[in-house]
Parts: sequence; structure tokens; C-alpha cells
Amino acid sequence: MFGRLRRKEKTEESTQKTGSAWKRAFGGIFGRGGIDDDFWDELEEALIISDVGARTSMELVEELRELVEENGWKEPEQVREALHDRIVTTFSDLSEQDPLPNETPTVLLVVGVNGVGKTTSIAKIARSAKEEGRNVLLAAADTFRAGAIEQIKIWGERLDIPVIAQGEGGDPGAVTFDAMSASKARGIDLLVVDTAGRLQTRHNLMEELKKVRGIIDREGQGYAVKVLLVIDGNTGQNGLSQARAFTEAVKCDGVMLTKLDSTAKGGIALAIAGELGLPVWFAGTGEKAEDFSEFDASGFADTILPQSIAS
Repeated sequence: MFGRLRRKEKTEESTQKTGSAWKRAFGGIFGRGGIDDDFWDELEEALIISDVGARTSMELVEELRELVEENGWKEPEQVREALHDRIVTTFSDLSEQDPLPNETPTVLLVVGVNGVGKTTSIAKIARSAKEEGRNVLLAAADTFRAGAIEQIKIWGERLDIPVIAQGEGGDPGAVTFDAMSASKARGIDLLVVDTAGRLQTRHNLMEELKKVRGIIDREGQGYAVKVLLVIDGNTGQNGLSQARAFTEAVKCDGVMLTKLDSTAKGGIALAIAGELGLPVWFAGTGEKAEDFSEFDASGFADTILPQSIAS
């Protein structure tokens, strides 16, 4: 959607506040005079409080310890460079899949709990796709939450993108079926399906989501089907449990990390990528449709662990 250079610039721009949080947490560590036991303890603690999570943090520190021993490193800056490269590798190894392939029509099923910015994320993706010349359709399959259908309709009007919807309390499966039928009839390039924001612990709602996925799989012959999980960058380790539950239910393909313009530490992205193998596809900041970028691993690492972090 963006060129590589523009994608890197947008990711760096989107994660400035996250980078400031990491500098506060890590600056003193990499500014130390040497590498000792206290250095490793402080580094692991900083990773954990940056929402990387205990398991991923311990694994990263263990890898870094081995590199220090193998290479005879003495300076914390050498560890910072290695951690920077490891973060880039973690995300880059997962980034080969195209989230919205141009060569085939695509259905993007968007899932996530309430309050993560799912509807706004849908608008951002739809706007970018339309600007690329794609023929976009929105499906308001969140029929449970009051106002959800109206929100999608408002965004559709603002962006001049058609919306398939029924009344509040309707059957989300029926909305999805109608949207698939309309997509085929109208030659739609990208169908984006909103779903009810649900707690990952609500079994009946997750079962409903599985039915929606089943309808898309059944009716979407000739379409690439992608499932995007929207995660609030402020969520912390609860984001990992969300990612695990939604992936088990509907096999998520990628993540959009939102609200990086606030106090988000962003480390949850590392935990999700490292433990579940889910790539981060998009980053979002703010409420405007243009507050959005494709995720660039190098740009993210450059922002959270810049060379000047120790100064």
C-alpha cells in the first residue's frame, strides 16, 4: 500500500511516543559502563515493563547473553545493537505474507475486543485501499453493540464507500452472506467485515464469530481470506491472551496495533510475534482516517532502540 521508504517513515512517525517510553526505560541501562549481572537484571525488567512479557523477555535476554559470551562483547551498546537486530528479525521473518494482495479479490475479517479502535481501523484500511484504486465494500456484521452499525455507515458516507448492513440485533451471519453476494455481483476488490467486539472469554460470542468465518470460507471461492486482529497498544499482556484466543477461534493472520499515539509501550507486538508467530501488519495512531501506516520492522526498531538511547 505504501512504498518501502514511505512505510518506514510512517512507522517511525506513528511510534514516536512508544519510542519515548522505551528510551525512559532503557536509556540508563545501555548507558552503563559495562555488562554485569545487574545489567542483565535491569534489561529483563525493562523488557517486561515495556509489555514484552516474561517469557519473551527471558528468551531475548538468554539469546543476548549467549551472543555476549560468544563474541566477547564488553559494551552495553553492543547489546543494544544486537537487541535492535533481533527485533527487526522477529518481525521481518513473519512479513512475507501480503495482507491485502492486489492480484486477487480479498475478504478481510476484522476481529478484536471492544474498545481497541476496531471500527476506526477498518475506516483507515478502507480509505488507503480506495486511494489505491481498489473497489471497496464494508459489511456491518457487528449487530450486537449499540451504535456499531451507525458508526460503519458514517464512515462509509465519509469515505464514499458502500456498506452492507441490517438492523441492530440482526444475524451477523446473514449480513456476511449478503456482503459476500454483493461483492461477487459488484466485482468488489476488497470486502472488509466488521464483527462484534467480544471478550475472548465469552464462548457463545466466539462461536458466533466462527460461524461468520465459516460463511466467508464457504461463499468466498476465488477470494483471498485474511483475518486481522486489532490490538490496543496499551493492552499489555492481556493482548497476548486475546491474540491466542482469537487465533484459536478463527486463525488470525496478522495484527493491527492501535493507539500508539498515547502511552502505549508497544512491547506486546514482540510477544505476539514471538510466541504466536503473528506478524504486525499495520500501526494506527489517532482518530483520523489518515492516522495509519503499514508496519515496518526496521522503522519500529529504529524508533524504540535508536543509537542515541543511551545518551
